[in-house]
Amino acid sequence: MTAATLPREGESLVARTLRTGFATLRFPPPLEREFVTEYRTSRRRLVRIGVCLALVTIVGLAILDRWLIGANAHGVPDAIRFGVHIPLVTIAIVLTARRFYRWYWPFVHLFAPLYGLATVVLAVHAEGTLTSYVYARLIIAIFFFYFMLGLSFTAALRTNLVTLAGFIVAAIVTGLPMQTALYLSFLFVCANLYAGAGCYWLEHANRVAYLDRRLLNEVATHDGLTGLLNRAALEGEIHRIWQQAIRDRDTVTVVMIDIDHFKAYNDRYGHQAGDACLRDVAGAIRRAAGSRPRDCVARYGGEEMIAILPGADREGGERVARAMLDEVTALAIPHDRSLTQPHVTVSVGVATMSPERDSSHDLVVRIADRALYIAKEQGRNRYAVLDEGDFGEATTVLVARELRAG
Repeated sequence: MTAATLPREGESLVARTLRTGFATLRFPPPLEREFVTEYRTSRRRLVRIGVCLALVTIVGLAILDRWLIGANAHGVPDAIRFGVHIPLVTIAIVLTARRFYRWYWPFVHLFAPLYGLATVVLAVHAEGTLTSYVYARLIIAIFFFYFMLGLSFTAALRTNLVTLAGFIVAAIVTGLPMQTALYLSFLFVCANLYAGAGCYWLEHANRVAYLDRRLLNEVATHDGLTGLLNRAALEGEIHRIWQQAIRDRDTVTVVMIDIDHFKAYNDRYGHQAGDACLRDVAGAIRRAAGSRPRDCVARYGGEEMIAILPGADREGGERVARAMLDEVTALAIPHDRSLTQPHVTVSVGVATMSPERDSSHDLVVRIADRALYIAKEQGRNRYAVLDEGDFGEATTVLVARELRAG
């Protein structure tokens, strides 16, 4: 790994991929899956138009073959047209319908090479002075694979290499004159170079645009210092998680985290060191809480952070809380003004709830905050847990505190 490709502190996977480049047209695995899903979804209508145009082209060429080539257009050519080309393209059109679209992609990776080889067979069975007309459709097929089916550059290139290899084998088996075979092979290679270059740069541009959109979204939804979700993005995310939990009749666990004696840390070491401490602690919290795809971690305000764990029960929340304490302790950030330990520590509050249809996520957040308050009262550098069985008492305490504050 070179210095240019080494991860930078606080840099997201999207930012690093955009910085280091992707000459092979592949992102790191999680990002690649997300890109492919978005790309395929956004291209459905264009792909449908492409395969519909292919069907029109096949029918048009069949008519021209009968008109220009005559009797030689029957037999094997007819078997290819009506037994392979038209059925394959018709199935592809059906699979581009929204309800069947997930089956289009495995099908097209089988369909494209088979279509190319069938086109080769159709070409080598042509006879007479118009044979070159039939071979010309191989050029159309090359561009069809690169631009009309929604295939990635790699898949389109693989399909065209299979088609070219099939042509070379067919030329040898059928005894095609050497000069003709070389001339046509050169044309096919050139067509692949031109169309392939266009396909490569088009996909590269699509990937850069995707990363740019993701990066803009990260800037809008993530805290610039810690890289965690910001407060505004958290509100939307927790609402979505809460509604999903209501539908699934699942639990939601909220974990509130606060850095112990952080003001004293800033006063002792300065605000730059405080910023570095926040970044390091945020990374430790993310490592401890972000093990599942649906979990989210956000900066709640100041030195306070929050983790939302959909589907986690009380035991799962406690496990995450212990991991957070261990991860922060492992950082071993010196803090000689702490009244708890000679290093930076955190206090953690955990609350678990099974959402009801008319309930709000605000309640479980307030209860987690109450659990955090209990952890601090008990000496900090620890966690406290409240679940639905404790909500009545905890809510009463919260109301009493708010009345006193008023």
